[in-house]
Amino acid sequence: MLFTKQIAIAQRRKETMRMKKTDNFFLIHNFNTIPTELIELCSDYMLYDCSDNQEVKTKLHQMNLKIKDVENTGHNITSYFSFFAENYDYLPEVICLLKGNMIGRHCSMDFFQQVYQNKSFTFLYDEKQYWDKYSKYNENNEQNILGDAFLGMENMYIEKNNSWYVQSSNHPKKYFNDVDDLIRFIYQKPMIPQYFVFSPGACYIVRREQVQRHSKAFYRNLNKLMNYGLNPGFPSEAHQIERLLPIIFTSLSQVNDWMNDEVAFEAKLPECSAYIQYKFENRPRRFKKLRKALGLIQ
Repeated sequence: MLFTKQIAIAQRRKETMRMKKTDNFFLIHNFNTIPTELIELCSDYMLYDCSDNQEVKTKLHQMNLKIKDVENTGHNITSYFSFFAENYDYLPEVICLLKGNMIGRHCSMDFFQQVYQNKSFTFLYDEKQYWDKYSKYNENNEQNILGDAFLGMENMYIEKNNSWYVQSSNHPKKYFNDVDDLIRFIYQKPMIPQYFVFSPGACYIVRREQVQRHSKAFYRNLNKLMNYGLNPGFPSEAHQIERLLPIIFTSLSQVNDWMNDEVAFEAKLPECSAYIQYKFENRPRRFKKLRKALGLIQ
């Protein structure tokens, strides 16, 4: 089994070496992998590495790759946002937001090789094993029952906005009970969608102007919602922001002032924690003033 897997990897590497290198910049969040398959497809890249396997870390540095060692927050979005803030004034024109283990987990190499040269906003997601489940008809041409998740097209995952993941004991929440409250905290008078369209795994191709729709402080502030600890897993807020990424990169809505002010933002966080503590959803009258103060209701 292992030998067969090694052969498959070797064959993919041969194919990759025949592919033209893209001038799109690859920003790769990495955890315990050697992502040479990705690096061989681009002319320039940066590896944000949070590996805890010392053998892997040693090998990566011995390869003289472009690496920045970063804290392991349990997910990849903090690496993206840190890069945006740190390189804001000289961002590459087109950035591929990738994970070291993306190939085989969130999309196939065949799919990625067809889109990695794209210059427009692209969802890097392709899991054909779910087509039978999430398409309108299954392999027997029988119509599927519409559930909480489905595919809008082959690489666009659509999920009902019910914040199912906030109940997970593995991903505790500290600031927001659900993604609706987070949207209201970020944006002024936002439209709350019934469904989210996003790329599971948070891998995309984005343009510089999409990133620069928001300030450096905006990205630093959002990271504060996602890097407060692994207890036992990454925060629920990271799951919430994962679903908001297409909105962040494309929405015309105005953000609240505190999103662009780190001091004002940090002053808001204790109020958000208090809101979580008292579980407002079970005490709507008692905490109406608090929700208004947070901008969660009008």
